[in-house]
Amino acid sequence: MNRPLKIVFMGTPDYAVPSLRALHDSGHAVLAVVTQPDRPKGRGRKLTAPPVKETALEYGYPVLQPEKVRTHAFQEQMARLAPDLFIVVAFGQILPQRLLEIPSTGSINVHASLLPRYRGAAPIQWAVINGERETGITTMMMDKGMDTGDMLLMEKTEIGPEETAGELHDRLSEMGARTLIRTLERLQNGSLERVPQDHTQATYAPMLKKKDGKIDWSLPAERIACLIRGVTPWPGAYTFSNDMRLKIFKASVLEREISVPPGTILECFAGELRVATGRSAIAIQEIQGESGKRLPIDDFLCGCQLPDGTCLG
Repeated sequence: MNRPLKIVFMGTPDYAVPSLRALHDSGHAVLAVVTQPDRPKGRGRKLTAPPVKETALEYGYPVLQPEKVRTHAFQEQMARLAPDLFIVVAFGQILPQRLLEIPSTGSINVHASLLPRYRGAAPIQWAVINGERETGITTMMMDKGMDTGDMLLMEKTEIGPEETAGELHDRLSEMGARTLIRTLERLQNGSLERVPQDHTQATYAPMLKKKDGKIDWSLPAERIACLIRGVTPWPGAYTFSNDMRLKIFKASVLEREISVPPGTILECFAGELRVATGRSAIAIQEIQGESGKRLPIDDFLCGCQLPDGTCLG
């Protein structure tokens, strides 16, 4: 029987929690959990622990929260632990080469895309924004590049036609945990193969900013619908009616000929909101005003009139 692997787990957000839970249940020895420092959150700016820290404390694991992993002191601390592996899942800091060389077997990352496509910080969101029909999980050996290491295992999944980035995030977090455990099993039984990435096929998924959620109505309706799904729940798709900011959560494509400028609200039945785009139109189904809450469009229009001919932008 293979001995349990000695592992240092590095992760921060909700996405990494299922992988930590799976490691705990697998019986491997988690020597320590490394996560980002507590940060102020919410309107009250209350200092809040990362989800991975909360889970690690639940299991009684030692928790380390370095501001920077590049310091000599942190690297010495890792060396004293003498791990077999680092497991890295959405940690949020780049590991320098000297740190990657500490584990005797190397460092494994669980990445939420089919590498080499969508390297970077926001692979889930950009896959949806770009209208991809398929994505998945890739485990890989880490090197000093950004998601450039040799691939280990890959699991694919279809992206649902109405699936948001938030919904896909939750599915992939569980898929990532399963793929991680399969990777460790094959590592231990000697059947794990390393496959170099084809760097000529690489695409990138940079971190999203709030401005990335602004709707450009001159785009085709299909691309706008993908944007809305891809930035939900964060940063959220938005537009303006005069000075009023409108946040759009759900919309569908309407195939129809358009003869008015993109962003124009079209004549439609009561309780509906249809908007012209660069090609075809969008029917908005869930929306939120500046001071309200997320509402079905018919409820929203009961308290906020947006007459046809109004131009959004």
